Amino acid sequence: MLFRRKKSMQFALGAMLSAVLLVTGCGTSQNTTSGAPATDKPATQTTTPAPTSGTKSEVRKVKHAMGETEMKGTPERVVILTSEGTEALLAMGVKPVGAVKGGMGNPWHDHIKDKMEGVTELGEESQPNIELIASLQPDLIIGNKTRQEKVYAQLSSIAPTVFSEDIVGDWQINFKLYAEALNKQAEGDKIMADFDKKVADAKVKLGDKTKNKVSLARFLPGKVRLYMKDTFAGVLLQDLGIARPTAQDKDEFMQVIQKEQMADMDGDVLFFWVSDYEADKAAAKFKDEWMNDPLYKNLNVAKNDKAFEVNEVIWNVGGGILSAELLLEDIVKRFETW
Repeated sequence: MLFRRKKSMQFALGAMLSAVLLVTGCGTSQNTTSGAPATDKPATQTTTPAPTSGTKSEVRKVKHAMGETEMKGTPERVVILTSEGTEALLAMGVKPVGAVKGGMGNPWHDHIKDKMEGVTELGEESQPNIELIASLQPDLIIGNKTRQEKVYAQLSSIAPTVFSEDIVGDWQINFKLYAEALNKQAEGDKIMADFDKKVADAKVKLGDKTKNKVSLARFLPGKVRLYMKDTFAGVLLQDLGIARPTAQDKDEFMQVIQKEQMADMDGDVLFFWVSDYEADKAAAKFKDEWMNDPLYKNLNVAKNDKAFEVNEVIWNVGGGILSAELLLEDIVKRFETW
């Protein structure tokens, strides 16, 4: 604690007063938990204060998409700014104090909403509420360069901030970063090891069924997207050794196709989801238009009745460990019936 020296009319009285203040200050620092900012600590202090409950006192440097962030101990008030990041936190037993709403949630996706009671909703991934984040007094903010690069400086002024590089593709890279930032590497490693074992077991269970070529498509209003290998579902299909149609067997994200390219949508089985965000159900109407077209009816998936609508959140939007576990279960269950 810093003290202001006051001028004294008498040197002896000043010396006595200083001594009394010094003794009193030392006694206080030993018997209270400091909640004051770092500028209130003695400039000459060299000892490291004891950590508060549930934290460690060591300083860690976390490298991430925006550089390097210095962190101390185990964060207890975490703000998360992506859906896949929210799933990572929950899987590691961390309930955030604030989170952006799910891409198709109100505000949370159905498969996690029972775990999010009391969490403050912070708006969209693309435009999180900075003032609300600051009001939560977080000790860690986790975000994503693709989504929030423009506000990184603002977020960093509030609390230590760690950004993953990308949203799509290999979510496991992000999970490892989040575990490091949370100071939960051991828990994170175990969760990933357990998931990898589930994937390996499922691969054995599926056997020759993995030779079925799986097509992935998304219907939007007036548009159809084919999803390649570098997507959430695409990565898991690849890990399972499941084949893809030639047009989709690419290390890319997605491709928009026209009706004359409908053959690229074919395979032994088609999994599709319909992205309807408006009340007019324009995406569903467009899907019906395509599936009633003679070009679609000539596809193998149409002739063999192997086109299945799936849950968009689990297959695409959720994007994290909890969605991946549910996606794995869904794939195995569907293949078991063939």
